[in-house]
Amino acid sequence: MDYAILKSLFIVLVLGFMIGMQRTMTYLYKGEQAFAGSRTFALIALGGFLSGWIEKYVHGFVLASTLVFASMVAISYIMKVKQQNKWGMTTQIAALVTFFLGVMVWYHLENYAIFIGVVIIVLLEIKPRLQQFETHISPTDIHAVTLLLAMSFIVLPVLPDEMVGPYHLFNPYKTWLMAVIIAGISFIGYVAIKVLGQKHGVFLTGAAGGLISSTAVSISLSRMFRHQYTLINNYAGGIAVASTFMYFRVLFEAFVIHPELAWRLTPAYMGAALSGLAFSYWLYIHSKAAEITFEAPAITKNPLQLSEAIKFGILFGIVYGAIAFVQTRYGNVGVYVVSLFSGITDVDAITLSLSQMAKEERLETIASMNGIVIASVVNSLVKLGIVYWLGGVKLGWRMTQFFVLTLGVMGAGLFIGEMWIP
Repeated sequence: MDYAILKSLFIVLVLGFMIGMQRTMTYLYKGEQAFAGSRTFALIALGGFLSGWIEKYVHGFVLASTLVFASMVAISYIMKVKQQNKWGMTTQIAALVTFFLGVMVWYHLENYAIFIGVVIIVLLEIKPRLQQFETHISPTDIHAVTLLLAMSFIVLPVLPDEMVGPYHLFNPYKTWLMAVIIAGISFIGYVAIKVLGQKHGVFLTGAAGGLISSTAVSISLSRMFRHQYTLINNYAGGIAVASTFMYFRVLFEAFVIHPELAWRLTPAYMGAALSGLAFSYWLYIHSKAAEITFEAPAITKNPLQLSEAIKFGILFGIVYGAIAFVQTRYGNVGVYVVSLFSGITDVDAITLSLSQMAKEERLETIASMNGIVIASVVNSLVKLGIVYWLGGVKLGWRMTQFFVLTLGVMGAGLFIGEMWIP
């Protein structure tokens, strides 16, 4: 007996059984009758496997069996529509795909079949969450995403990937590419706010808003704290979480552009992020249980509107060109000056710019690291100043403790990185 075939049969039956079980449980919770259950789906996958096997002896059998099975599925769908007046055909499509999984296993594509099977189960399982997600997305959001995708896949390929303009400081391709990257990262935070909501406390808002702009979160929550003086740990925690996510965001952006540079930044930024999470958790367990409801428009603006993408792109282009200009004339000191001024308003543009230049070897890695750190420190100090200005001394002192901790750990991480990372 060929044990390889037995192994393939086992894979086929397990895949079919798992997909069928997911379908059975879904219909069971709804109190409805399923089109096919675990055993039926296992037999469907087995049928696909046997079709591939018989194809070895009868040419065209796979095509014929596929047509027969597809006809059976079509008939069952028509009967369901007539009897139950329901139009969904997810289970029928899943059955067809399961049949092809069996065929794939016969042709020694087990790894791909298993991967696709897992993807099918995940797609079938996330339907309720996907429906919840869809209810929070407006036509304006869909229009913005569609427009940006069209601009990216239509316009981006034709843009010149070279330095143009006065002094050859502007790269159209990289400028628009960075606009797409930063807008996509921001959109994650935007969707998180819309799906998770803002009415479950400032910690949730700080986490979701920190994916977009920790500075905007600092402004919004500091203003709100003036009317909630007894909830200092709540509001300080929201700002701390947002600022912590800034460290994660910078590290992620560096990994997207230049992984080697990101690895050198990891001890500093991961240390700052973890210490920030620890401090935020301390604030959370010492916060009051009062439910806080509010609106924070400063952190819920859709970042995937075309105007927002263009703004990010232009900002990146300016910073990228400025770094290239000053670096050739003033060396690394000029880069640090640009980083300092960029950090006043934004960390993302300078992070992407310095990462790109280090990747192109137009700037030393150590200079890029220092520039990103300078921008991060300056941005943190600006947020601290905002908290003191809008939230008062009490909230400002609590955030001073946070930034002393996280920036101190960042400094230690930089020292450790220089000692242990070549």
